[in-house]
Amino acid sequence: MSKITPCLWFNGTAEEAAQFYLSIFPESRIDRIHRAAADNPSSSAGDVLTVDFTLAGQPFIGLNGGPEFQFSEAVSFSIDCADQVEVNRYWDALVQGGGEHSVCGWLKDRFGVSWQVIPRQLLEMLDGPDREGAARAMRAMLEMTKIDIEKLREAYEGIPV
Repeated sequence: MSKITPCLWFNGTAEEAAQFYLSIFPESRIDRIHRAAADNPSSSAGDVLTVDFTLAGQPFIGLNGGPEFQFSEAVSFSIDCADQVEVNRYWDALVQGGGEHSVCGWLKDRFGVSWQVIPRQLLEMLDGPDREGAARAMRAMLEMTKIDIEKLREAYEGIPV
């Protein structure tokens, strides 16, 4: 078991969210579902209280805590993508069913959780030895919604658009 496990606060949709995420990320599973032993402020006895689940090896807890707290961009989950195929797959899957596109590789899924869908190539360019190329890649990324690796590469290499 992990020493630190992120706990995500949902308004009655923790199990639905966990199932949604399991359909997207490989090496994922529901580990345990806890039901409320008694009525409480967010649920009735017998309702799903928490869902312990693992996404791509990372444990999470989904808590059905009620409507008091909402997700914000102050906390997000970054997905390390090997190539454009992975970027596209995660991007499209996470926004399905009511998610929202944002800028610079960010999105919100239909539950309001924020994700960063980031190709490794972006970080390689930004950390690369060509500082002018890094600046061009950064400026190109700032104009994007979903990250386009080929356009980043063109910007990095100084290829006119």
